[in-house]
Amino acid sequence: MRIYDIILKKRNGFALTKDEINYFVHEYTKGNIPDYQAASLLMAIYFQTMNKEETANLTEAMMNSGDVLDLSRIHGIKVDKHSTGGVGDTTTLIVAPLVASCNVPVAKMSGRGLGHTGGTIDKLESIKGFHVELTNEQFIENVNQHKIAVIGQSANLAPADKKLYALRDVTATVDNLSLIASSIMSKKLAAGSNAIILDVKVGSGAFMKDLDSGIALAQEMVDIGHHMGRETVAILTSMEQPLGYAIGNSLEIEEAIQTLHGNGPEDLTELSTTIASYMVLLAKEAVDIDAARERVMKQLQSGEALNKFREFIEAQGGDPSVTIDASLLPKAAYTMEVLAPEDGFIQSIKTDDIGVAALVLGAGRENKDSQIDLAAGIIMKRKVGDHILKGEPYATLYTNKKDMMKKAQDIILNAISLTNVPVEKPKLIKAIVMKDHVTIM
Repeated sequence: MRIYDIILKKRNGFALTKDEINYFVHEYTKGNIPDYQAASLLMAIYFQTMNKEETANLTEAMMNSGDVLDLSRIHGIKVDKHSTGGVGDTTTLIVAPLVASCNVPVAKMSGRGLGHTGGTIDKLESIKGFHVELTNEQFIENVNQHKIAVIGQSANLAPADKKLYALRDVTATVDNLSLIASSIMSKKLAAGSNAIILDVKVGSGAFMKDLDSGIALAQEMVDIGHHMGRETVAILTSMEQPLGYAIGNSLEIEEAIQTLHGNGPEDLTELSTTIASYMVLLAKEAVDIDAARERVMKQLQSGEALNKFREFIEAQGGDPSVTIDASLLPKAAYTMEVLAPEDGFIQSIKTDDIGVAALVLGAGRENKDSQIDLAAGIIMKRKVGDHILKGEPYATLYTNKKDMMKKAQDIILNAISLTNVPVEKPKLIKAIVMKDHVTIM
């Protein structure tokens, strides 16, 4: 078999066989196929596209290029969740203990953030003593005993995807549905869960800018999941503005705790409970989605989900008293309010720009070697559709970089548009995509 023949075949619009796809992924991962030939095949795939069988085979090949977790010793049906990104996406911190308190095992492998803020792992490390370096034995034992554990992502999880994504990033072949879907799903499938809930973001702060493209991506990923024998559901959600109010690591931990106390932002609570309800349903802990939601809300309102969060923190070496004393979280040396320049209704928020402002303050990483500031970030004070008076705060900035505050302020002022007429608040949950049907909300 020759990579030249595979490139030529796809360039001419023919479907690749499973053996051809396996050969490409295996040999490229090993370094036996040069970047220039791999880039040629990616460009051929970009223009000629892949059918569903090819996409599933590419996903499986990337999944099998490295470690595949065996979670069979964990009791019960394991359900994983994945978000396609966004600004202020704190859901895992709420969903994981909420679902675990419903007797659903949560065996979560998460990465560190590269971008606006840290990843789930960075956020959890805002809690004094919390550690993610568990052995496989400790990981499995924690889930069996506490129903929840979160560890850092293995460096050898789907290494083919890591290598191919780096090449796609510099060859203008990122935005292809098959390549996006296989990239996301190869890692989720390698993480070993029995079922998967996907939170697919749509809007100005997301990769998929409109509902139609979001549904297309969701359907692609749901099809891959079912092809691989994993029940998969996608929830399409708005990223026209930051989710919740907090953007930044310790700030998001505090907001997650507030939400588990029952005092969180309306949108963050709505999304977290919806994701949790579908996870409970897929774990067969409820007969239908209404029963699942009823159970989830009971666990939230009773405080059982918050108790599970405390138990989880303590099991991984952290100080659980952070759930009642937010002053134990890292605090920034400097704060500043960003004030509205005039009266009006908030017409739009450039979500990506708010993320950039958080990055400027130190909340994220520009590259993998950047140092993250766990105390830095932004608390938004208004949402799209809210009315604001001149001099009232759009947001509060938190940082240890005093010299960056003016830059972050200017970014936020330019990111928010006002109008003098009322604005309808955007709908958070836009659609549910399942194997056999799509429900537009």
